[in-house]
Amino acid sequence: MTPSSSPAVASDQSVDALIKTIRIPPRPSMLIDVQAELACKEPDPKRLAATIANDVALSASLMKLTNSSFFGLRLKASSVEHAVHLLGLRQSGLLMTGIIARQSVKVENMSLVKFWDFSSKRAQAMAHLASHMRVCSPDLAHTFGLFCDIGIPILMERFEGYQETLDFASQEFEKKFTAVEQERHSTSHTSIGALMARTWGLPEEVSTAILLHHDYDALQDSTTPETIRALIALALVAEYSIHKYHGEETLAEWEKGGALACDFLGLPNDELEDRFEELHDLFNSVH
Repeated sequence: MTPSSSPAVASDQSVDALIKTIRIPPRPSMLIDVQAELACKEPDPKRLAATIANDVALSASLMKLTNSSFFGLRLKASSVEHAVHLLGLRQSGLLMTGIIARQSVKVENMSLVKFWDFSSKRAQAMAHLASHMRVCSPDLAHTFGLFCDIGIPILMERFEGYQETLDFASQEFEKKFTAVEQERHSTSHTSIGALMARTWGLPEEVSTAILLHHDYDALQDSTTPETIRALIALALVAEYSIHKYHGEETLAEWEKGGALACDFLGLPNDELEDRFEELHDLFNSVH
């Protein structure tokens, strides 16, 4: 080993040691069972419903969401099996993944209501955009939208001063969001989020996009798969639409990557404004 390489090796070892002190929630057995059913050559709605029905709290959450105004179903679900039938297998699987994540990712002495509200809006917005723009699968977009910032509550639990880092990084118009995290904590929410996504058996495209979603140069990098770039671009449009919905016209991340995202998606300004209107109507319909 040359002297010049020693500090790099030491740094890698210290980062590895740090990551071992960060609690990544293990993949819940219920999620394993749901994913296994959906991965079958011929998934069975009755088997999926029976799996979900084994957990009373999860069953109640699925029923509540199924009968909410968001889906606007003509019929109301009267049982878990009925809910799965009304929603379909893929949508039921997506909802269950989100519900299980909410139950599994918690921070002591802190409410994550705002975090999950934002994540849900982003997931809904991304699925809507993906279905209309046909740049990637709406299911994949929804999953990424739900999980792309999942590293934030995990780091919030690990580092006492992480909220201050988050506030500072959110207002940084020049430096990368993740560079601020790295300077202060020797890791980032993107690295930890990608690790959790792999641990939970989420699609590889999701874990890679989580890792890269603050690296807007990737949007111009032809070696980065199109689906990954689509997820990064859609997430940025979705997030800016949520900020505008809440009356916040300035978003540091949009200033850093908005033009690149629009270029990639082929979104001129007038069409972008139309998309924002669609998404704001979508958010209004949910609440």
